[in-house]
Amino acid sequence: MFRRRFASALAAAAAVIFSAPFAQQAFTGVGTAWAPQFRAIGIAATAVPVSIAVLVAVVRIRDRRSARYLALGSSLAFGTSYILINALSFGESFHFVEYGLLAWLFYRAPRPDDGGSGILLPLLGGTLVGILDEWFQWFIPIRTGEARDILLNGVASGCGLLFAVSVEPPNWPPVALRRESLVRVRLCAGAVVVLFALFFLTVHVGHDVWDAEIGAFRSRYTAAELAALANDRTQRWRVQPPLASRRLSREDQYLTEGLWHVQRRNQAWSAGDVADAWRENRILEKFYAPILDAPTYAGAAGHRWPAAQRAEAASRPGVDRAPSVSDSYPYPLYVWPGVVTCCC
Repeated sequence: MFRRRFASALAAAAAVIFSAPFAQQAFTGVGTAWAPQFRAIGIAATAVPVSIAVLVAVVRIRDRRSARYLALGSSLAFGTSYILINALSFGESFHFVEYGLLAWLFYRAPRPDDGGSGILLPLLGGTLVGILDEWFQWFIPIRTGEARDILLNGVASGCGLLFAVSVEPPNWPPVALRRESLVRVRLCAGAVVVLFALFFLTVHVGHDVWDAEIGAFRSRYTAAELAALANDRTQRWRVQPPLASRRLSREDQYLTEGLWHVQRRNQAWSAGDVADAWRENRILEKFYAPILDAPTYAGAAGHRWPAAQRAEAASRPGVDRAPSVSDSYPYPLYVWPGVVTCCC
């Protein structure tokens, strides 16, 4: 029984992780095909399974009712509050249900008969899967992974665990942790800490790049690394430009960063912020020039401004072109204190 349940939990975890390249496209496809009904579909996809689960729980609660109804009510209250406060999208809300189900599967494998570890291990297991899931999403195109989403997965796992406790309460007091269970808990907790640290260093730690003309912007790369990557992409994209974003491939983070600057430049220009648009364009010209000229999946003609538009941005009177800080990065990127790389 234990092996079968544990295998089911692992299979579900693998399905959640490796479905990442396809899930977002499915959500996008539904949104495109049924745009007027998309919001209703999203609510139904989340509310229907949750409602069915709550009905099953209510039917099964026959003893220790106060504690079990408290666990069930807490699960619903925490989950609903988190979804509302963070204004989660359809995909994120569905992801919330996924991780709740995953926590329930881990809780049942094995049956929580050894006290505290029956509570802690499923929570740690769900968090571990959440880290691997977001890390995998960060490495592939289309999807993104960040620490905020790991928090979402952890909250969802906690809500799923509370629900599982209301349906199948532990046989031992949850506060009692058997000595023989400590090793498993410590190993799992250590794995969570180490993997999260590695994830954070990979995704959320970068560099401040300083240029005397432009100012500063943040990147995963140093100024020297950006120069080397620009030279590499110039040579490579002459033969094989990035015309397609393949779901099952390694994302080119250099290209992604450059396209973020393109998006920020275009948004600033459309909003009439010529100074910001000019700086973003200079960042592109100096550090991401291959993206301006090569055809990509985001623009078949490249992204370089026409000569007239560039001349207008460079010469329009009254524009403050003093160095400033670019805010094109869409999620938090931290740097080691005092570490700045310069372009000379």
